[in-house]
Amino acid sequence: MKPDSKDFLLGQIRGGGTLTGGQQLKLCLMLSYPAIIAQLSSVLMQYIDTSMVGHLGAAAGASIGLVSTCMWLLMGFCGACGSGFSVQVAHLIGANDFKNARVVLRQGLLTSLLFSGCIAFLGMAIAVPLPHWLGGTPEIIPDATKYFFIVSACIPFMMIDWICASMLQVSGNMKVPSYLNIGMCVMDVCFNYLFIYVLDLGVMGAALGTGLAEFITAMAMLYFVAVRSPELNLLQDKGSFRPTEIVIRKAAGIGGPMALQHILIRGGYIAATIIVAPLGTIAIAANSFAVTAESFCYMPGYGIADAATALVGQSVGAGRKELAKRFAWINTVMGMTIMTVLGGLMFAFAPQLMQMLTPDAEVIGLGARVLRIEAFAETAYAASIVAYGAFVGAGDTKWPSVMNFTSMWLVRIIPAIFLVKVYGLVGFWIAMAVELTFRGTTFLVRLARGKWLDK
Repeated sequence: MKPDSKDFLLGQIRGGGTLTGGQQLKLCLMLSYPAIIAQLSSVLMQYIDTSMVGHLGAAAGASIGLVSTCMWLLMGFCGACGSGFSVQVAHLIGANDFKNARVVLRQGLLTSLLFSGCIAFLGMAIAVPLPHWLGGTPEIIPDATKYFFIVSACIPFMMIDWICASMLQVSGNMKVPSYLNIGMCVMDVCFNYLFIYVLDLGVMGAALGTGLAEFITAMAMLYFVAVRSPELNLLQDKGSFRPTEIVIRKAAGIGGPMALQHILIRGGYIAATIIVAPLGTIAIAANSFAVTAESFCYMPGYGIADAATALVGQSVGAGRKELAKRFAWINTVMGMTIMTVLGGLMFAFAPQLMQMLTPDAEVIGLGARVLRIEAFAETAYAASIVAYGAFVGAGDTKWPSVMNFTSMWLVRIIPAIFLVKVYGLVGFWIAMAVELTFRGTTFLVRLARGKWLDK
């Protein structure tokens, strides 16, 4: 094993070995770049996906934009559930306790599958009334209903994909989840073209294409974590998938605050949808497409956050809190640097980014305007994304969740209600930019104080 290879450096964390500053930075880069590439491929998929729908007309784009925040809410529950188990696995791997890591993996797979099934049923049950609740116009309600129903039905596939990818990532394997997710993006584009254009299913075809790509990827991800992973291969020993009190209690302690945060934060996004909906189809479409365009900036931050969760989690499991703190800062600064550069590019090429998603001139103009406002918040947004990933790796989810909720509702939603009345959609994005700057600043303060390591 080479002295500077990823496996050697991870072994140094688990075995109490010394890591120089250069080796720490190199390890952060090694774990970050596959995740960043996967996130960027996901962004490209979203661009192509959204462009396919966008070329069906502004109403088609608005129908997906109307219900997308509720979709994020349901999937957020699944993410919180999965994190409750993956963080435990990260700590156990850091402590070289691979057998118990597999015990948690088994219980996490079964619990997550059952939980996601309940979430999927809930989504399908509310698919018909939801667009009406959100204030959708008659022209977009039918497509919004079909899209939400199909995507809700596919949530268990998304859950398997997500928890297996997360388990591989916290074990230090970033490449396999990244490559599989890149493959999913390619499949999604191909399937969407088939269902949207060849079979002429429109918006419903976009949901079917995404669902099929998720299913294939989930099965591949499950194979790699349960059969091919050196640390987590379930064939190495026999064990029960039946949940135990101690594992579930720990998962609830980690994932519970995250789930509550998602209810409140995603509730904020739903409130934002309700605030924007009365502005009309053009505003709804511009808002939806601008969010997709902005993902060009912030999705790499989530890739770096995944690396931060893995490195901090293993360092905490190995009892090396100072090393965990250094990894947290290296990743956070890295994320802030990358997203600052990408924010500058978004400001410069905002009209071109919108033109990739829709041919509608009004939507392009309004979307480019709000993107240029948001560009100034990308640096602080990066701090909140990556620092939160570090906090999750340490099992510190309660106070960061409170901070996210407070920032969303008090600094974004309430001011947006008044700003929208004066400035329209621009007013909403002004509130969003101010809130993200505030949130990032508070996360940096918590990161510097170090209380997140007290867990």
